Amino acid sequence: MRIARFSFNESPRYAFVQTDESDGKDYLVELDGHPLLGGEVKPTGNRYPVDGDGIRLLAPVIPSKIYGLGKNYEAHAQFMHEAGHSEIAHAPEDMVIFAKPSTSVIGPDDPIVIPSYSNDMNYEPEVAVVIGRIAKNVPVERAMDYVLGFTCTNDVTLRDLQGLDPMWTRAKGFDTACPLGPWIVSRDELDWRDAKISFTLNGEDVPQANGTTANLIHGIPEQIAAISSFATLLPGDVILTGTPHASGQLNPGDEAIVNVEGIGSLRNIVVRG
Repeated sequence: MRIARFSFNESPRYAFVQTDESDGKDYLVELDGHPLLGGEVKPTGNRYPVDGDGIRLLAPVIPSKIYGLGKNYEAHAQFMHEAGHSEIAHAPEDMVIFAKPSTSVIGPDDPIVIPSYSNDMNYEPEVAVVIGRIAKNVPVERAMDYVLGFTCTNDVTLRDLQGLDPMWTRAKGFDTACPLGPWIVSRDELDWRDAKISFTLNGEDVPQANGTTANLIHGIPEQIAAISSFATLLPGDVILTGTPHASGQLNPGDEAIVNVEGIGSLRNIVVRG
């Protein structure tokens, strides 16, 4: 099951995404109700092509909060050290957890805006976890019961500010720093233990940014357990699981596309603020 949030004539709506076998195209089956709130949800009878006139995919969820994992792949930790962004040569033993505000969220095809005070914006393609029900002090062995599904994310980071500020608040929390989309794929329909992540920049694959969640240092259940031990996770909250390898600079006019096998592609264009 794929859950999308979209607008038609400026009105935000939810839908299931279905592929029509007759033409191979994706369609939005509009829903009456909110699929994250646990109430009754049923089709309205309206169906729209995903690429139809007047249709715009939105971020599939607006979370109350977003947590992310830094240096959660050994390859990325080593890259950060070799690039001069970290004094530590290897991934730390303990989780490095940061937060992004809900105002950092944008959806597919929305512009990523480079703030005027930064000259080094970096991409970080990742798998994002979407929480499905209230989670507090969740044990590792039950953590996946609290997951609604997964989506693509680009944990956009201002690398120059990350090096200057003692906290990552500005570097990772600025407006447009958290693209999400194109939709949520349900928990049981993604091989989250080995989800393949790739990235293209201006139509060219960036092999050094590719990877798989099989190489996560702290797995998804462990992340949920750790974060829920200090913060109550609400339906729709998001966890950014970490970027698998090298990241690189984004410049005005760039087309950045995060691909996760089993989910789809999240596309954004970069502009200067």
